[in-house]
Amino acid sequence: MTGIDVITFGCRLNTYESEVIRVEADRAGLNDALVFNTCAVTGEAVRQARQAIRRARRANPETRIIVTGCAAQTEAATFAAMPEVDLVLGNEEKLRAASYRTLPDFGVAASEKLRVNDIMSVTETAPQMVKLIDGHVRAFIQVQNGCDHRCTFCIIPYGRGNSRSVPMGSVVEQARMLAANGYREIVLTGVDATSYGADLPGRPSLGQLAKAILRHVPEISRLRLSSIDSVEADDHLWDLIAGEPRFMPHLHLSLQHGDNLILKRMKRRHCREDATAFIRRARALRPGMSFGADIIAGFPTESEEMFANSVRLAEECGIAKLHVFPFSPRGGTPAARMPQLDRGLVKERAARLRAVGERLHTAHLAGMVGTVQRILVENTGLAHTENFTLADGLGLPPRTVADVRIGGHTGKYLIAELLQEAA
Repeated sequence: MTGIDVITFGCRLNTYESEVIRVEADRAGLNDALVFNTCAVTGEAVRQARQAIRRARRANPETRIIVTGCAAQTEAATFAAMPEVDLVLGNEEKLRAASYRTLPDFGVAASEKLRVNDIMSVTETAPQMVKLIDGHVRAFIQVQNGCDHRCTFCIIPYGRGNSRSVPMGSVVEQARMLAANGYREIVLTGVDATSYGADLPGRPSLGQLAKAILRHVPEISRLRLSSIDSVEADDHLWDLIAGEPRFMPHLHLSLQHGDNLILKRMKRRHCREDATAFIRRARALRPGMSFGADIIAGFPTESEEMFANSVRLAEECGIAKLHVFPFSPRGGTPAARMPQLDRGLVKERAARLRAVGERLHTAHLAGMVGTVQRILVENTGLAHTENFTLADGLGLPPRTVADVRIGGHTGKYLIAELLQEAA
């Protein structure tokens, strides 16, 4: 191979940072290399990354392999010990051209492969100017990194460090650049996005940032948020939900569970009543708003009744996109030291919860039949409505925005009919 190829695992923030990696590696003159931008949220994510690295080495015996991302940050020695790996970069180092200028020789000791800083020593997140997001018609902008909270199951703060925000002016400038390059929709992303601004002068909120982008970059027709923590929603965010048509009517919530005792053992900052109240208020302000949510199945000490509370929460809230994670003990976290459930039971509960999610998604699709929706066509040929429901792209070119009438659904996506000439 020639050039570099970045293989991305995990979240939208990683997707964004993979574009930064491409830019910085190109600035450094790196050639003939594979960069794995890994995820550490579950043990399975780490296993999949290692498996992909081994496959890549067999297929590319002479190509440099660089491993970075959250798993590289939290399990640096593990990846450095892999004979297939030539270099391990931390989450901070991966964003600098200097990290790619001098690579170790083939076959060096594991210790010579490591370039991983103490992530907790990082106190700022520098703005990264990205002109495009490869393969996506929606552009992502990093507004925040790290997390100051310590949920008992979560390894991510040890991969990302403490919370730090990108200055508002830099985010607006990035949005303006992406809009100039033809992006109609922008997604604001971070590890704990709703904590945005707490470390900046004046303590601006995420809602204020979103308002500033929409005010100063009128070319953007659709603005979304990535996963948020509903208890951190501010009055400016409520204003956007209630009265800003360019703020898209879909939110992905970090719920994690539906039982209050388990939420307490997770060290979450909300209870189930907070979640239901947030969703009720949002839908009252914005009818047709849809929600996604992360829920963990099989957390330590979870009884059948506690698990049933997660099912009931998803059903009561009508969650359209349920992202289910079987609990995965991560070394060094308090939850890994709690009494564990049988792995078979964890997987069985996750499967049951996914079945609930599929049923709720089908009901969500059925509820949209007969409505008029505005879609944005993706590179896949399918499209997304404003409330982030997958729909038929009608053969229209990527980045096209069009009004359609929903005539039915396949169980996976909406069947649409074009109403007017597409823009």
